[in-house]
Amino acid sequence: MRLSSMADYAVVTMSAAARHCGASRVNAGQLAQETGLPAPTVQKLVSRLTAAGLLKSTRGIGGGLRLARPAAAISLADIIEAVEGPIAMTSCGDGGRHDCTLEAACQLRPQWPQVNQAVRGALAQVSLTQLTQPHAAEPAL
Repeated sequence: MRLSSMADYAVVTMSAAARHCGASRVNAGQLAQETGLPAPTVQKLVSRLTAAGLLKSTRGIGGGLRLARPAAAISLADIIEAVEGPIAMTSCGDGGRHDCTLEAACQLRPQWPQVNQAVRGALAQVSLTQLTQPHAAEPAL
């Protein structure tokens, strides 16, 4: 399983926003500059993350972006779902889709919701706070 570029960029953007937590508000241009991501991409992500309730945007003097809730209360799963939608390993776990040629005879279809929940559960255990902590260097072998 690999994250899409947009989901990866959303995690990077939220991590940058979290580093401003408790300080002055930040705007999308500043986040783009800090992360090295293109400004239009960050603006698109900010819109999605705001719509998902992860960022709060305030207009006017003193306005800008801030986390909508504490970084410890925002999970990696929350960020990914804001950009990608529900976390699912296969399309058959998505209730309305019927695009699998094996669907009628699939023995595994009833098991995929359990797998999807396990993956989501693992991602939900990683908080934005954890993602923004400096990573200790790996010991030399």
